Amino acid sequence: MAELAGLDDPKARAVNEKHGDDHGVNLTALRALAKRLKTQQELAGRLWETGDSAARLLGILICRPKAFGRDELDAMLREARTPKVHDWLVNYVVKKNPHAEELRLAWSADPDPVVASAGWALTTERVAKKPEGLDLAGLLDVIEAEMKDAPDRLQWAMNHCLAVIGIEHAGYRDRALAIGERLEVLKDYPASPGCTSPFAPVWITEMVRRRQGS
Repeated sequence: MAELAGLDDPKARAVNEKHGDDHGVNLTALRALAKRLKTQQELAGRLWETGDSAARLLGILICRPKAFGRDELDAMLREARTPKVHDWLVNYVVKKNPHAEELRLAWSADPDPVVASAGWALTTERVAKKPEGLDLAGLLDVIEAEMKDAPDRLQWAMNHCLAVIGIEHAGYRDRALAIGERLEVLKDYPASPGCTSPFAPVWITEMVRRRQGS
């Protein structure tokens, strides 16, 4: 904890706070620290229990993702609070855990929009890598009906799923583009130079263009 405190940068903290995060540790420095510590499941658990966001991020990097039980991950997600801890927990731990599919189904139906956003993130992973058994048309129905008025983090996760359906599944591309055009979610979101807009029609079109090499 003392070492993490020494890595805290007020400028980084100010930038992070604009995104809802409450730590100031440079993530490159955090990854270097994790590399030095290597995998330590017990230490990872103790770091999580501190409640400190930088400590939790470090814990995520040094844990064994398959070692967590379903209820343990469910409790951790609900405690995650900040966007970065939430995202890393889902992407670096839950996606590699044997309970991922069970949690995807449970979280997608959760009344808490932040928890539901984790369910959508896991669904997007399946859309891209293991779509067998998914009802893609049904997912588009839900996105079309609910994304426009969804809270920010849930809306972002649903929009990501919409884009990935359009990018990965040509048979649903026209419908995904049409939904994006009609709902206009994130249409005016400021994209950094060199980055693709998160507006689904632009995102889908650009990624398909790149893959086709045109």
